[in-house]
Amino acid sequence: MTRPPTRVSESASDHRTALREVAWLFLKLGMTAFGGPAAHIAMMEDEVVRRRRWLTRERFLDLLGATNLIPGPNSTEMAIHIGHRRAGWPGLVLAGACFILPAGLITLGLAWAYVHFGTRPQAGALLYGVKPVICAVILQALWGLARAAVKTRPLAALAVLAAVANAVGVGEILVLLAAGTAAVLARSVTTRAPGQLLGVAAWAGPGGAVGGVTPHVAAGVSLAAPFSLTALFLFFLKVGAILFGSGYVLLAFLRADLVDRWQWLTNGQLLDAVAIGQVTPGPVFSAATFVGYVLGGVPGALVATAGIFLPAFVFVAISGPLVPRLRGSPTAGAFLDGVNVGALALMAVVTFTLGRAAIIDVTTAVFAVVSAVLLLRFRMNSAWLVLGGAGLGFVVGGGVR
Repeated sequence: MTRPPTRVSESASDHRTALREVAWLFLKLGMTAFGGPAAHIAMMEDEVVRRRRWLTRERFLDLLGATNLIPGPNSTEMAIHIGHRRAGWPGLVLAGACFILPAGLITLGLAWAYVHFGTRPQAGALLYGVKPVICAVILQALWGLARAAVKTRPLAALAVLAAVANAVGVGEILVLLAAGTAAVLARSVTTRAPGQLLGVAAWAGPGGAVGGVTPHVAAGVSLAAPFSLTALFLFFLKVGAILFGSGYVLLAFLRADLVDRWQWLTNGQLLDAVAIGQVTPGPVFSAATFVGYVLGGVPGALVATAGIFLPAFVFVAISGPLVPRLRGSPTAGAFLDGVNVGALALMAVVTFTLGRAAIIDVTTAVFAVVSAVLLLRFRMNSAWLVLGGAGLGFVVGGGVR
């Protein structure tokens, strides 16, 4: 008679354990994940696929592909997806909040120092040691994920073409949609199912329009606008809901309205905001916290942060349940295969660009090689490597600026 309550109690205990695991993992990543979205995703793959085995590589890739097709901060959305898969709807909220919180608090502290002392920290020495390690972390993730994603020679060729297209300037969303469509076309040819082409064309067409979204540029004469917390929240809510791409795309959005249209910030303040978002761990979108504090103190920081990240939770909540259904459909599954190899190609291009900036001398080359060996051969935790790289950067590269 007591058995059913015992099972319920055990289930509740398991759920609480899963929530604690999710909270601890993403708090840790929020404090150690330097290097931008590609690096963050690589560290998540190391933790949830290799170490904890919460997800298979195939499922991780599917979530990554879906994340790349929606606007917002990709690495934050991956954290939210993983939290949902591990601990349900509470995990969805907890993972995102724990990944954002450390970056937000660090950025808030730096914004306070900036407002009170008029300076921002110089992070050259830290990044000198961290960037080569990040290159090795991303390479490790690319190697493992490519083995799961590149299932056939056509997909391998598609990955190469996607990387070349992005390297010569084709936008990320267009690359992903083209890769997915090409994979469906290839499947349709091999299975002699031309009728499927109309369906995928109808599906991809509107997505192409979404991929063409560009930052708003105010027409006419720029006029200063009165500042309000409501306007600040709505602005960052809009940015979080429609922005595709990197921190540099975020810079274009912020400049169009906050500098040119409303004249709330100067160009120098805006560049400082984006720089701080890039040198702190966690999401680059934490630059919104800096802007909010500069404009409206702690309340401004809170509403700006909430505004820019809120759409990510909504988009993941809507799209997450659709991913398994997409994989169950042969045509949609082929599209997802193409998007997955396209996403890996984008990561490879980012890694190459980062590598050119990171490996600048013999010391940084040694950092990268040693990190790669420790990751691939000895499976060392990437978070410890990043912290070690930061410490060695301060010691060895203290004069780098």
